[in-house]
Amino acid sequence: MSILVLVDGWNPAPWVHALKAAMPDERIEAYPDIKDPEAVEYALVWAAQGETLATFPNLKALFSLGAGVDHLFGGNTLPPVPLARVVDPDLTAWMTEWVVAQVLLHHRQQLQYSQQQRRRNWQVLAQPLAREVQIGLMGLGELGRDSAGLLHKLGFGLRGWSRTPKELDNVTCFHGADGLDEFLSGTDILVCLLPLTPETKGLIGASVFEKLHRSGPLGGSVFINAGRGRIHVETDVVAALQSGVLKAASLDVFEVEPLPKESPLWDLDNIIITPHVAAVSDPKTLSQLIARQVGAHRDGRSLEHLVDMTRGY
Repeated sequence: MSILVLVDGWNPAPWVHALKAAMPDERIEAYPDIKDPEAVEYALVWAAQGETLATFPNLKALFSLGAGVDHLFGGNTLPPVPLARVVDPDLTAWMTEWVVAQVLLHHRQQLQYSQQQRRRNWQVLAQPLAREVQIGLMGLGELGRDSAGLLHKLGFGLRGWSRTPKELDNVTCFHGADGLDEFLSGTDILVCLLPLTPETKGLIGASVFEKLHRSGPLGGSVFINAGRGRIHVETDVVAALQSGVLKAASLDVFEVEPLPKESPLWDLDNIIITPHVAAVSDPKTLSQLIARQVGAHRDGRSLEHLVDMTRGY
């Protein structure tokens, strides 16, 4: 029996090395160097094609190497086996660090101060209190809940939106299409942590930006996206930043990655761009988590963090 590493666009060597350390009694192989396709029972995948996975007839489960699973959908026909997300506390902590860092940069007006620094302009800007600023979190899963916890400790007001009803301590929650407008109207800083699904693709664009609370204590609304790039409409982000509908933005994810050099986003001075680094999968940590999952599954126990294949997350 063997465990397969199938990571399109990634170097599989660190994953093979980490898995061998975590599961020394297992045979670990990286695609396409597979001795016996019929012996493959479990596959660790990133952006794998369904037709490739179909060549392993005895698969028992798939593990997605990332916070999201959208890389496996979009026309892919996956084998009829369980698909599990790998929920890593370190990955969650990294995402929360990035979200909170961006919120604080905009709250403390660092973009304006950086512009003043370049002009050698010593000018104090009026600073609102954290409790006067409403952070709106779109997506109240593991990442949204963790970010909300730290933002609350810093004193920010919190609002949350999700597809279905959720309840979180210290967060005013809204859900569904009927709750979206009310959620947006009271939000000063909009943070996207949604998964990419057919329902969320292109969800955040001009109509969303125009409904944000633009007369709040920050002097304008801010958009932060660490979810997936195709959830926002990039031309609408550019237009909103240029027109003042958005005061500023922070983007870690984009419709096309790497962000093309000709993208107008590069030329805007009211945006923070990072190259999809808010949270990065660590082979050593995730291999240990997967080793425990495989061991439990072989003992007849259910896998944790299973994906609902009809919803895509």
